[in-house]
Amino acid sequence: MKINFLLMMPLIIPFLFSVIMLFIGKKPKVHRVVSALAGLTMIVFSIMIVISVYQNGNLHTNVGNWPAPFGITVVYDMVAALLVLTTSILTFFVIIYSYQSIGIERETYYYYPMLLFMITGINGVFTTGDIFNMFVFFEVFLIASYVLIVIGSAKKQLREGFKYLVVNIVSSNFFVLGLGYLYSITGTLNMADIHIKLASFDGNKEVMTLISVVFFFVFLTKAGVFPLYFWLPDSYSAPPLPILAIFGALLTKVGVYAMMRTMSLFFSFDQSFTNTIILALALITIIIGCIGALAYYDLKKVIIYNIMIAIGFIFVGITMMDLTGLVGAMYYLIHDMIIKAGLFLIIGFIIYRTGQTNAKKIHGLMSVHPVTGWMFFLGAMSLVGVPPFPGFYGKLFIVKSAFDNGYYFAGIVVLLSSLVILYTIMRIFIQVFWGKPAVQSELRQIKYDKLLFSSFALILLSLVFGFTADLLYPLFEMAATSIVEPSTYADYIMGVE
Repeated sequence: MKINFLLMMPLIIPFLFSVIMLFIGKKPKVHRVVSALAGLTMIVFSIMIVISVYQNGNLHTNVGNWPAPFGITVVYDMVAALLVLTTSILTFFVIIYSYQSIGIERETYYYYPMLLFMITGINGVFTTGDIFNMFVFFEVFLIASYVLIVIGSAKKQLREGFKYLVVNIVSSNFFVLGLGYLYSITGTLNMADIHIKLASFDGNKEVMTLISVVFFFVFLTKAGVFPLYFWLPDSYSAPPLPILAIFGALLTKVGVYAMMRTMSLFFSFDQSFTNTIILALALITIIIGCIGALAYYDLKKVIIYNIMIAIGFIFVGITMMDLTGLVGAMYYLIHDMIIKAGLFLIIGFIIYRTGQTNAKKIHGLMSVHPVTGWMFFLGAMSLVGVPPFPGFYGKLFIVKSAFDNGYYFAGIVVLLSSLVILYTIMRIFIQVFWGKPAVQSELRQIKYDKLLFSSFALILLSLVFGFTADLLYPLFEMAATSIVEPSTYADYIMGVE
């Protein structure tokens, strides 16, 4: 079988363009053009892959032409295809936003190459068919993220970067430990092959439960689920806004994806035990996120705690492990990636323009930036999930699945937490954009056309996503089916008829 280079492009493009920028040297203006071109190229190829997966079903290619399970396999089902496309879109708009926000010093010292190296690792996690290479790609994007979180060397960045480093080193060690346990039982690291071998596994189920706990510890830490979220609020608030936007939109979602994929392929043997625990942790995560969002007026912290709420929502859908719940989880996953990035970027504009992060110290921006104010309002409605905005569809399916499966408390928590989201985000909107009119001369005189371009584009994209939800439903149903019926994923890769 020949290598399908179309499927390799989301990995090759960011890596190749990163290397090119390293050879170019410290030329930030050239880096801007090269990185933006990389983002656009990734979007084009990602759209082609989504269309191809929709028309032809799952796609894969074997690097080096070694067949599975012996070689390295790159796999696209609809889950991976949608995540790679969304990642590519966010990367492009964050790069454009960075032109006027990240600072020339950071641009000079290889901000854009590090960003694209991180995207290489993220796309690798989404597309690898090998659990060991998932670990490798985790390390690729984590190493790049270590650089990004401290780039600029502000005191808070260094302090929180050290915490971020230690947490991820510990979780990575547990990842390796889990890989060793899993390989000792199955004798393989190919995820499809592991699924097939575990389907006929008649050994000690308690051992598999132990292995699942090790993996879940790793991925729940990456996702920021209670009680493993302690590092997230301060670490994510430390770097500049473009880095915060890409971290908040993507990095926790990598943990969600890894959890979803391994729960489906490896650890479906004892769902009554593991899923109940994960559901409980998800609900506590939602509650903690609500408390955090209510407690702060800091613009960044409010949205960061809303990340935790969203992660809890998604895990409620995943733990249902039925088609309805997973359709909702996929809808909400993609929606949250887009709208969180859009809101972080528009909040970044507010911070750069006013010089303040505390909402109580800002007022009346509607008099100076009315379009920005109403775009923030639309983004807020999208985040809350007011019909027909995109957040509504994910929550609808998640709550329906919870009620259908008898988890009424979980469904009620999701619904009530939506009211908290509404209150916290509208509190910011009213405080920042209304009240005593802002004075133009008291605001920072900065260039902001590219800041607003990226912010508005992502918020509008989230609205289009919501208004076309019915048209997109077949894609999300196809993605959810791949998780609910993992044999369709495994048998295809292993060539089982």
